[in-house]
Amino acid sequence: MNDSIFLKACRGERVERIPVWFMRQAGRSLPGYRKLRETHDVLSLTQTPELAAEVSMEPVELLGVDAAILFADIMLLPIAMGVDVKIVERVGPVIDDPIDTPDKVLRLQAFAPNQIDYLQETIRILRNKLSVPLIGFSGAPFTLASYLIEGEPSRTWLKTKRFMLEHPESWEQLMSTLSEGIIEYLRTQIRAGAQAVQIFDSWVGALSPKQYRAQVLPHMQHIFASLKNEKVPRLHFGTNTAGILDDFSNVDCEVIGVDWRVSLGEVKKRIGSKSLQGNLDPAVLLAPWETLTQTVDHMLAEINPKKGYIFNLGHGMPPQADNAVVKKLVEYVHSK
Repeated sequence: MNDSIFLKACRGERVERIPVWFMRQAGRSLPGYRKLRETHDVLSLTQTPELAAEVSMEPVELLGVDAAILFADIMLLPIAMGVDVKIVERVGPVIDDPIDTPDKVLRLQAFAPNQIDYLQETIRILRNKLSVPLIGFSGAPFTLASYLIEGEPSRTWLKTKRFMLEHPESWEQLMSTLSEGIIEYLRTQIRAGAQAVQIFDSWVGALSPKQYRAQVLPHMQHIFASLKNEKVPRLHFGTNTAGILDDFSNVDCEVIGVDWRVSLGEVKKRIGSKSLQGNLDPAVLLAPWETLTQTVDHMLAEINPKKGYIFNLGHGMPPQADNAVVKKLVEYVHSK
């Protein structure tokens, strides 16, 4: 498995074909997942190892991707830290009692590995069945904090930024508590068998470079440095990061993942020797095949795609994606 094209690309080694996987490939558009969702909510699926493993394996078997990602939810860590979270259909994570005062930061409990025994069992099942590497993951502290403070998904993050600016000491406490939880959460996944880990900072692009540098980057540097001795590739992904990319990539990790708002050629110039992952706009999956392949060709022409590069989307797989088209795309990228 150590010679898989995905792990080799993470390490910046030359590969014989471009590795492919897709964020949110486990779930959403896949028929097996949709069938399970008729009788199970998202959280019960993630907390039932046999079913979570089944969902994690489906894209490998159906689409031919080069890595599996653990079927989980970024809110599993806050739940393990004592937060009452609901996943509401067509809304997302909802917290009825969000963090809106400094004293509520103190309610967060320290993460304990036995809180995710079910996730460890899912990983063990997958390692016994998969022929490709398994990626574990966590949300980043800023993205998790935004859910805890906003109480639900946001597109402005005004409550989050206001808390950060009004209560700087409590913000640091919140970020530190989440960071320590993330470190142990990912260590637990790695020790159960995850062969790479990705940290998703989906909402961090809401910050200015100055805010990111002061209030977030030190925590990200601490997380990645703390995972170095685990000796698995560490992937750092965020959206809307073009304006903060120099700082975003200033962490001790192997791979930087980006969205479609910045070109691969520009990213490669700015991140130096790190490997690169991305960054097809998910909407292009819904375009005519000729448009899709032309877009992919343009992306790949900007870099050397067979050394230190992993093909992926710039965000999650859209539910409307046609699996036959996605499978054909995997084959197309593999043929380049």
